Amino acid sequence: MVHHSGSIQSFKQQKGMNISKSEITTEASLKPSRRSLPCLAQSYAHSKSLSQSASLFQSTESESQAPTSVTFLSADKPEHVTSEESRKDSTLKCSFADLSDFCLALGKDKDYLDESEHANYDRSRLLNDFVTKDKPASKTKLSKNDMSYIASSGLLFKDGKKRIDYILVYRKTNIQYDKRNTFEKNLRAEGLMLEKEPAIANPDIMFIKIHIPWDTLCKYAERLNIRVPFRKKCYYTDQKNKSKSRVQNYFKRIKKWMSQNPMVLDKSAFPELEESDCYTGPFSRARIHHFIINNKDTFFSNATRSRIVYHMLERTKYENGISKVGIRKLITNGSYIAAFPPHEGAYKSSLPIKTHGPQNNRHLLYERWARWGMWYKHQPLDLIRMYFGEKIGLYFAWLGWYTGMLIPAAVVGLCVFFYGLVTMNESQVSQEICKATEVFMCPLCDKNCSLQRLNDSCIYAKVTYLFDNGGTVFFAIFMAIWATVFLEFWKRRRSILTYTWDLIEWEEEEETLRPQFEAKYYRMEVINPITGKPEPHQPSSDKVTRLLVSVSGIFFMISLVITAVFAVVVYRLVVMEQFASFKWNFVKQHWQFATSGAAVCINFIIIMLLNLAYEKIAYLLTNLEYPRTESEWENSFALKMFLFQFVNLNSSIFYIAFFLGRFVGHPGKYNKLFERWRLEECHPSGCLIDLCLQMGVIMFLKQIWNNFMELGYPLIQNWWSRHKIKRGIQDASIPQWENDWNLQPMNIHGLMDEYLEMVLQFGFTTIFVAAFPLAPLLALLNNIIEIRLDAYKFVTQWRRPLPARATDIGIWLGILEGIGILAVITNAFVIAITSDYIPRFVYEYKYGPCANHVKQNENCLKGYVNNSLSFFDLSELGMGKSGYCRYRDYRGPPWSSKPYEFTLQYWHILAARLAFIIVFEHLVFGIKSFIAYLIPDIPKGLRERIRREKYLVQEMMYEAELEHLQQQRRKSGQPIHHEWP
Repeated sequence: MVHHSGSIQSFKQQKGMNISKSEITTEASLKPSRRSLPCLAQSYAHSKSLSQSASLFQSTESESQAPTSVTFLSADKPEHVTSEESRKDSTLKCSFADLSDFCLALGKDKDYLDESEHANYDRSRLLNDFVTKDKPASKTKLSKNDMSYIASSGLLFKDGKKRIDYILVYRKTNIQYDKRNTFEKNLRAEGLMLEKEPAIANPDIMFIKIHIPWDTLCKYAERLNIRVPFRKKCYYTDQKNKSKSRVQNYFKRIKKWMSQNPMVLDKSAFPELEESDCYTGPFSRARIHHFIINNKDTFFSNATRSRIVYHMLERTKYENGISKVGIRKLITNGSYIAAFPPHEGAYKSSLPIKTHGPQNNRHLLYERWARWGMWYKHQPLDLIRMYFGEKIGLYFAWLGWYTGMLIPAAVVGLCVFFYGLVTMNESQVSQEICKATEVFMCPLCDKNCSLQRLNDSCIYAKVTYLFDNGGTVFFAIFMAIWATVFLEFWKRRRSILTYTWDLIEWEEEEETLRPQFEAKYYRMEVINPITGKPEPHQPSSDKVTRLLVSVSGIFFMISLVITAVFAVVVYRLVVMEQFASFKWNFVKQHWQFATSGAAVCINFIIIMLLNLAYEKIAYLLTNLEYPRTESEWENSFALKMFLFQFVNLNSSIFYIAFFLGRFVGHPGKYNKLFERWRLEECHPSGCLIDLCLQMGVIMFLKQIWNNFMELGYPLIQNWWSRHKIKRGIQDASIPQWENDWNLQPMNIHGLMDEYLEMVLQFGFTTIFVAAFPLAPLLALLNNIIEIRLDAYKFVTQWRRPLPARATDIGIWLGILEGIGILAVITNAFVIAITSDYIPRFVYEYKYGPCANHVKQNENCLKGYVNNSLSFFDLSELGMGKSGYCRYRDYRGPPWSSKPYEFTLQYWHILAARLAFIIVFEHLVFGIKSFIAYLIPDIPKGLRERIRREKYLVQEMMYEAELEHLQQQRRKSGQPIHHEWP
C-alpha cells in the first residue's frame, strides 16, 4: 500500500511537463500486468486527463476483445461504422488548447494508418473519427529538418508517405530466389512493409525498401524494452545549498568562460534532443498514453527504427530448420549482397546552412563536424549518437577525450625538449665531446672503418641531449601518471555519457549464435540457462584443443616477427661496411646514420607487409576456434590483431632499446654473428639517437599510411564507382538508396581497425616516451586530423552503419590498462639501461669532482666523458699503428693488472641501474594505484542523481497507475481510494 503525500504532489505540479495525448473515451479497462506495471510513468500534474486517454492501438498479444471496424472521417474518404458501440467509442474530444495540435496531427495520419494495414491486425483500439473542423489552422509543427527529410527524394516509398528504414540489395541473376521469397514473405507476416525497385545504373541490381509501421514498431519496441521519454527532468538533485564556496564560484566563472570559448559548438544550430532531458521508461503499448508523443513519425528515432528492423531481419526464417534464420546468413550464401540503413539525404546543399539551416542530420553533421574547418571545435556527441548509435558515439567520445588529454602531455614533452634545446650548449657532456679533438675512437667496423675523432660526434651528442637531459626522468614519471589519470577520468566520462544517453539500466540482449558455430555443433545441444531453449554446444575437449592450436599459431607468428627483426639486424651488419666505404662523402662520413635510416625504412615496409598477412592469419585462427557469438569472435580477433601488430611494430624498437651495443665485446675480442659479422655498436654519443630515429620514422610513416588507407583509398573507390554509373545519368536522378549503395561499406570488423590504430598509438606515446618526448605532440597532431578524417569518412564515404548500442569500449579498456603497466616497466629500463642517466648519476656522486664535496663551485660532471671511455692498445689490432684508442665501456686499461676486465665502477653502475628500476617501478605503481583509488569511476553527484531519479521514477509510476485506477473506478461507479487497493 502506497500513500502519496501532498509534498510530492505539489513538487510534481511545479516541475511537470504537459504531455501531449488524445482525449479518447474507452470502454474497456486497462488491467496492469507485472510486465507493464514498471512502464507506468506519469506524474500527478497530468493525472486529470488520464481518464480521457487511451492506447493508440492494441496488438494481437493484448487481452482479447471483440473486433470492431475502424472509422476515419475525412472529406474525401468517409467510411461506415459497423457497430454502435464502436461509434460511441470513436468520439474525439480535444478540449485542452495545448493538446489541439497533437489531435490534429493524429487526424492527419489517417491515410498513413490505413495504408499500413497489410496483415490481419486487431485495430479495434485505433483512434477513430478525427474531428478537426472546429480546430484552428495550426497543425503539429515539424522541424525544418523533418520537412526536408520528408520532401527529399529517395527517402520514402513511392506513395510519398512511408519512410525507408532499411535497404536490402540483391542481384536478379542470383538463383536463390526461393530463399528470398520465403524470407520476404515472413518479413511481411512479421509486420514489415516491402517495396522493390530496380537500380537505375545497373539493371541487374534490385533494391528492397523496408518500412516498419507504427503498430509493428511499438510491438517490437515493447519486446526489446526500448526506453522512451515520458516526463521532463526536474533536476531536484542539482539544487545545492545557496551558499557557495569560493571554489564553486571559481568553477562557475570558468564555466561561463567556456560558453564563450570558440571551441564550443553553437547549440542553437543543433536540434533539441528531448530524450536526453526526460525521464525514460521501457515502452509499453498498454500505457502508451503516459509517454511524450508529440509526433509518432519522430517518436522513435531513425537509429531506433533501424535497430528494430535489423532485429527482425536477424530473426526471420528463410527455410525450414533451426539454423536457417537471419539476414547475415543470406548475405553469406549470396542471396543478398548488402543490407544497410539509408542515410538521411545528401550531406551537401546548395543553400548556405547559416541562412537556410540544415537539410537533414547528415548535412548538419557534415557542416558542424566533418568539415576540416571545424578541426578546433568540440564534437556534437549527442548528434553523433543519435545518427550513428551509441557504439560509434562512444568511439568518438573516447577519441576526443584521448586527444584532449594529449594536450598536457604534448606541452610537457615539448617543454622537456625545449629545455634540452636551451641548455644544449651548456651541457658538460656535449662540451667535452665537442672539444675532444685529440681523442680517437676505435674503429666501429673491421674492414673499411678508420679511427674517428670523438669531436666528430659533436652534433649527435647535442641531438641526444635534446632527449636525454635532466627532465627525462620527470617526464617518464609524468607520462606514467598521465596514463592512469587518462584512463580513470575516461571511466568517469563514460559513466556520464551512459547516464546522459540513458544506458545505465541497458543490458545487452542475448546474442544469437554465429552460423558457423551452429553448423559445426548442431548435433550436440544443451539448454541455454538464459533463454531456456536448446542450442548447439561445443564440447570442452574440442574447445581446449582449438584454443591450443590457436595459441600455437599466435606464438608462430610472433616467432616470425622476431625472425623479421633478426633479418633486419643482419642487414644492418652487412651494409654498415658498405656505407663506411661509400663513394659519396656525406654518406661515408655519416655511415651509421645512413645504416640506421635505411634499416628503419626497410623495417617499416616489412611491418606493413606482415600486417596484411597477420590479418588473414588472425582471421583464420579466430574462425578455427569457432566462437559462439559475434562479440566473442570480435574480442578474440581484436586480441590477436593487437598482439600481432604490437609485437610487429615494437620488436625492432625493443631490440634497439635493450640489445643494440650490449653484447659486442671489446676491441681485439669482438663478438661476431655466425663468426662472420661483427655485432653493431652504438654511436659514440650513445644508442638513444638510434631509438629516437626508429620511433620517429615509424610513427610518422605509419600515421601517413593509415590516413591514406582510411580516406584516400575509399575516396578513390567511390570516385571510380561514380565514374562507372555516370554514363549519361545525372547524380540528381539517382535516388538516395542507390547513392548509398555506391558508397563503401563500413569495415567488416566494425570499429576494430579504428580502435587498434589508436591503441597502438597510445603504446607508442607511453611505452618509450622517455626516449622520445615528442611522441605525445605527434600523436596530438595526428589525432586532430584523425577525428575529422574519421568524421568525414563516416558521413560522406561510408554507407550508414547499423546504429548499435554499447556502454563501454569493450576489450580495449583492458588492453589500454595493460599498456599503462608495461609503459612503467619499459620506461624504467630505458632510463636505466638505454640512456646515460645512471652512469652520469653514479659519476656525479661517487667518482666526480663533487664526490667528496671538496670543490663547491665546479661542475660535478666535469671529466665524465673521459671517465666513461676505456683504453685499448692499437698495436693489438694489427693496423700498423701505435698508441691508444678509446671505446665506450668500463674496462681496465692495457697497463692494468687485469687488462680489459670490468672495473669496480661498472658493477657500481649495474647495481645502481637495478636499484633505479626497482625504486622507479614501485614508486610509480604506488602513485598510479593511489590516483586510481582517489578517482571514483562514477562521480558522487552523478551517483546521487541516478539514485534520486530512480526513486522519483518509481514514485511517478505508482502515482500514474493509482490515478488511472481511480479514473476507472469513477467510470464504473465504485468508491475512490487514495491508496493502492
